[in-house]
Amino acid sequence: MIMTDLIAGAARQMHYLADRQRVVAQNIANSETPGFKAQDVAAPDFTDLVSAAGGARIASPRVAPTAAMIALGARPGAGAGIVADPDTFETKADGNNVTLEDQLLKMGQIQADFAAVTNIYRKQQALLQTALGKRGG
Repeated sequence: MIMTDLIAGAARQMHYLADRQRVVAQNIANSETPGFKAQDVAAPDFTDLVSAAGGARIASPRVAPTAAMIALGARPGAGAGIVADPDTFETKADGNNVTLEDQLLKMGQIQADFAAVTNIYRKQQALLQTALGKRGG
């Protein structure tokens, strides 16, 4: 049970990282597009994996704009997990707020995170093979 939860968590993280890489690449591609606003992907919610592993249920708030909030100018999310980039610090005169340096740093972090998750997955597979007697023992 815990083994499959770990693999499911790694798979979910890899999907999140792939989506995030796609969104950051779009930000980079639109760095000179007037009015373009940088986006990011909301981190996945792992509370169901924690509770499935026997841990206490962790509640996380769900925030959705109400009709009144939208009337005041709040924008609902741009898609499944896509949110406005919270790490933008400057906006150009044309309204674009993409900073290439920040986006490239994010791309490097995504690559490092993907390598870490891939390593966890490989080690998990090696443990399973060892437990089944198909490797090293």
